[in-house]
Amino acid sequence: MPLDPLAGKPAPPEKIVNIAKVVSDYYTEPLKSPVAFGTSGHRGSSCRGSFNEAHVASITAAVIDYRTKEGHKGPLFLGYDTHGLSESAWRTALEILAANGVPTIINANREFSPTPTVSFMILDHNRKNSSAKADGLIITPSHNPPDDGGIKYNPPHGGPADVEITGWVEKKAAEYVADLSKIKRIPFERALKADVVTQKDFIAPFVEALGQVVDFAVIKSSGLKLAADPLGGSGVHYWVPIAERWGINITVVNPRVDPSFSFMTLDADGAIRMDCSSPYAMANLLEYCKGYDLAFGNDPDFDRHGIVSGGQLMNPNHFLAVSISYLLENRPQWSKTASIGKTLVSSSIIDRVVKGAGRTLYETPVGFKWFVEGLLSGELLFGGEESAGASYLRLDGSAWTTDKDGFCMALLAAEMMAKKGRAPHELYGQITEKYGSTDYERQDSPLSQKAKEKLSTLDPSTLVGQKCAGKEVVSAFDKAPGNNAPVGGLKVVLEDGSWFAIRPSGTEPKIKLYCESFSGLDFKAKLLSEAGPFIYGD
Repeated sequence: MPLDPLAGKPAPPEKIVNIAKVVSDYYTEPLKSPVAFGTSGHRGSSCRGSFNEAHVASITAAVIDYRTKEGHKGPLFLGYDTHGLSESAWRTALEILAANGVPTIINANREFSPTPTVSFMILDHNRKNSSAKADGLIITPSHNPPDDGGIKYNPPHGGPADVEITGWVEKKAAEYVADLSKIKRIPFERALKADVVTQKDFIAPFVEALGQVVDFAVIKSSGLKLAADPLGGSGVHYWVPIAERWGINITVVNPRVDPSFSFMTLDADGAIRMDCSSPYAMANLLEYCKGYDLAFGNDPDFDRHGIVSGGQLMNPNHFLAVSISYLLENRPQWSKTASIGKTLVSSSIIDRVVKGAGRTLYETPVGFKWFVEGLLSGELLFGGEESAGASYLRLDGSAWTTDKDGFCMALLAAEMMAKKGRAPHELYGQITEKYGSTDYERQDSPLSQKAKEKLSTLDPSTLVGQKCAGKEVVSAFDKAPGNNAPVGGLKVVLEDGSWFAIRPSGTEPKIKLYCESFSGLDFKAKLLSEAGPFIYGD
């Protein structure tokens, strides 16, 4: 997909979404797409009829039925982010939950609720109440454009629901879509005052518990000047309490909340997208961060992180590698036999770091749900995705969150800089000196029916022994090495360790091509150009 000429520049008026229309369409536009869960919930646009009131109502009703089937009698934590559709969808869900007598906990004063805080609240409740398990619903389309909406279910393990659960919810939701009159519901003002609805401060307990995850003492003593850009997201009101409670120097450089996200710079494709792993979307912070030792941004539901080190946005893969290396060296209480989780499209430099530390790698398909059980049990010390999402254990080796946490990853960057005396990008330089350097890139293009069909029918074993970009294919697979789960595409590894992977996006109508070269930039360019024809036969 070619770079848009406006990428990295302020959004012009014609790019600003009409939020009034987006919200109106949520209530009036007919449903044009079925309920469908991707890598993290159901997402879509009200303007296209793929995320409207019928979707949210049917999913909420289906989740209630699932809770009943599974015997979950504890509270449901209901959170939402700052997207234009999120409050409307949150209201819809609350009306249905209250009408059906589901004990529901919302953030006090109708405050926004980042994904990691909901995961934390679920786990914190369940540690103390083993007989009445809590779960949660989070209204968010993550980093997607302003006219998108999303809803995801986190069962009692606190992380994203697995494919078995989402499959059940999809099927049940389809029954409700066919007859919405079956959904019991009360008006919002009654729901807000219902006996089963409780308002509870999510911020204070989360901020306090962060001290069990991050070494704030070393950050405080270092005097580092930190800049945080919430990108208009749900964690906007968390950074000041974190700074005050732990005595660290954080400045929120952009405190604005605007559901149209009109303050954003445009992403690579010219869209407003709050992707904190994109240098184009993060262009404002790259300007704001001058004069600070370290800066970080997060997406609207704060499950992703973007680390600005040395004035440049770090490649998410580089920061994952640095984080893993640092944590394995500086968490002596952690199990010596537990593994490190990564998605198979994350950099292979991580493989080398893990092997060099004498640890075991657990490689999965894309999706944080594959790390949930391991983080909960302590069998995984860390789980990370190439798209800048990760979480890790508490200092004592117990579970923190089982969903991605942009707070702890941003604060980890500050901790490692304070402790090591070097910025994260410099620490990555040390890793490349030891393990070699790679060149990594992901390209997105429109998803064609031909590509979709080819990926679903191709036998990867037929590719082994062939040559791509002049190098022999030594392995090709469509199931992840760590858990043998289908990857939704395939990965091809070449003789020098270079690789590429192709998979349809789980959140947008795109085909994603990932590539990593161990033989320099020129070879990466060659591999990117030849990977598609090698697979599709063009």
